Amino acid sequence: MEIFWIIAGCVLMLLGLAGCFLPALAGPPLCYLGLLCAYATGMTDYTGNFLLITALVTIAVTVLDYLLPIWGVKRWGGSRWGAIGSVIGLLLGLPFGIVGILLGTFLGAVAGELLGGSRHYEAIRAGVGTLVGFVLSTLLKFAVCIVFVYYFITGLV
Repeated sequence: MEIFWIIAGCVLMLLGLAGCFLPALAGPPLCYLGLLCAYATGMTDYTGNFLLITALVTIAVTVLDYLLPIWGVKRWGGSRWGAIGSVIGLLLGLPFGIVGILLGTFLGAVAGELLGGSRHYEAIRAGVGTLVGFVLSTLLKFAVCIVFVYYFITGLV
């Protein structure tokens, strides 16, 4: 049964890392499930406090993943139109990989702002803000997932 949990944990860790860049997958929660798989093997020395802290970090990062792009729009002068446009652009950009996601987020925010009546300069500024928030969110998720992968590997070695 240990082999099953190790393989399941490895798959979840890989999916979690991919989920840092693909919005369709929840990166940190998948990596956290990978940690739980490692714990299920009985080979790790994870404590209840460790699992609780990593669960809280997972929840916090997941919430921030939704808030940082919105913060970027608001911080750089965008409106609700820009936030909605960035989400639509992100979804339209998904089939084109990371470049499509980045461009879609930016262009969607700009288009949303223009539809909302903003001037070109304000719309571009909001698009940049959305992009900054999205990149910060992605980097945060990736950093947390890398730490989880580290604990997964060292826990099983």
